[in-house]
Amino acid sequence: MVGTMEQIIQYLFKQDKTKKYEVKEVKKKRSTNANNYFWRLLQELCEVQNLDTIEEYKKRVKELGIFRRFRIEPKDVKTFEIMWQDKGIAWFCEIADTEYIGNVEFKIIHAYYGSSSFNSKQMSRLIDNLVQDCQAIGIETKNRAEIDSLLKEWDKW
Repeated sequence: MVGTMEQIIQYLFKQDKTKKYEVKEVKKKRSTNANNYFWRLLQELCEVQNLDTIEEYKKRVKELGIFRRFRIEPKDVKTFEIMWQDKGIAWFCEIADTEYIGNVEFKIIHAYYGSSSFNSKQMSRLIDNLVQDCQAIGIETKNRAEIDSLLKEWDKW
């Protein structure tokens, strides 16, 4: 059959109009070991230092500077924040500045990505900083070879 994707989908699924179908690209699931290791280590550090895990996470991600900058009208900021944070607990944003174009006010938003979306280089920086802090207070960590092994799997999609 030749036709648009919509025509093909309609043809394939016209037999049962009571059901809804979703067509999407199938991707190989990423190994979550590096991210799981990061979160486990972060929780351990936060327990020892009596810190809030999510706030400590946000601080570390902000230090890496992995974000996207958006210019948004003030009336749309709350909606944007809700949509961005809906991606997961570790996705957050903040108002960084105010800018005017003519007489129109815009808020400059820094929208930080969750670590699950990081590439291996970014994840390595996040883990390395955490490992240093953990080792400084006596928390046992994996050795470099083990961490490298986790990161090697990270980029294999």
